[in-house]
Amino acid sequence: MTTDAKILSALRAHPDGISGAQLAEDLGISRAAIWARMDDLRQLGYDIEAAPHLGYQLVSAPDALHADDLMARLHARWGERPRAPRPNSPERLAGTLAPPKIIGRTIHVFEQTTSTNDVVEKLARDGVKEGAVVFAEAQTKGRGRLGRKWASPTRKGLWFSVLLRPKMTPQETSQLTVASATALRRAIKSVTRLTADIKWPNDLLLDGKKVVGILTEMSAEVDRVRYLILGIGVDVNQEAGDFPPELRAVATSLKLAVGEKISRAELATAILQELDADYARIAAGEFAVVADEWEAACITIGKNVTVQVGDRKFAGHAEALDDDGALLIRTEHGHLERVTGGDVTLDK
Repeated sequence: MTTDAKILSALRAHPDGISGAQLAEDLGISRAAIWARMDDLRQLGYDIEAAPHLGYQLVSAPDALHADDLMARLHARWGERPRAPRPNSPERLAGTLAPPKIIGRTIHVFEQTTSTNDVVEKLARDGVKEGAVVFAEAQTKGRGRLGRKWASPTRKGLWFSVLLRPKMTPQETSQLTVASATALRRAIKSVTRLTADIKWPNDLLLDGKKVVGILTEMSAEVDRVRYLILGIGVDVNQEAGDFPPELRAVATSLKLAVGEKISRAELATAILQELDADYARIAAGEFAVVADEWEAACITIGKNVTVQVGDRKFAGHAEALDDDGALLIRTEHGHLERVTGGDVTLDK
């Protein structure tokens, strides 16, 4: 972590205050350097008070995404919820708890970009390790599946992408879309208490309206994935008027659903932690556990649906996921179709 991230982490770990001398000793820098960093953080909008007997206290944080703050929050969440290592793992044998730290080990925040997927694609081509996350406060060319546009108003939602380098075949990558949906659903519930429905393959809904979209793009060979980009859009604090007219009947935000403003930074860190947990489950070969959680929350399974894949359109009954995360559709002719893309709509 950077010095600022360490300072913010320490301030959150000591809500009653921590002295400049203690911070200087812990971070290995001078008290004058601590004072200078505090002043810079205040310029960014952090309300940090200093009292002679209490030290520095973090009173409030701005409604903005800062990489250092997200790293500090994520570090705190890892400390709060350590996950027990598997039996006979090096961590257990050493007697320590070492939580997975892949997704979110590096974080970048842009005030504006075309699409966070574009930024992560460049990082991937440059050989950056997996787990890098790119947020944007606004996107000028945000996109969803099938080339559709994604509205990304400034500081109203979470628009971000994750770089992954999974050891799997292209056919298996549907597992990651499934795992992303379960992780997002858990994170949203932990912060807002809202329980979202999952609609195959990449949407989370509240009262039938879309609140989350997931877009996966990848570079792959026949038998292996070079890299995969997980693009995620979460509508957090939009008012109804923030949505384009054509989306107001089908889209919503967490704020509209819960009735109050949501901390985007808190939600972002919860999402990254849950994504990291489910990515670890997939890597450990535990997709069946993830799939069970997904099916229990999915409104597509067990329903009659219409599927549009390119120019082909057919109807059937959505029965289950297969071992790779594809949707299995029993057609009206009795054939079992394996669907990995396209549009799936519920029949009324």
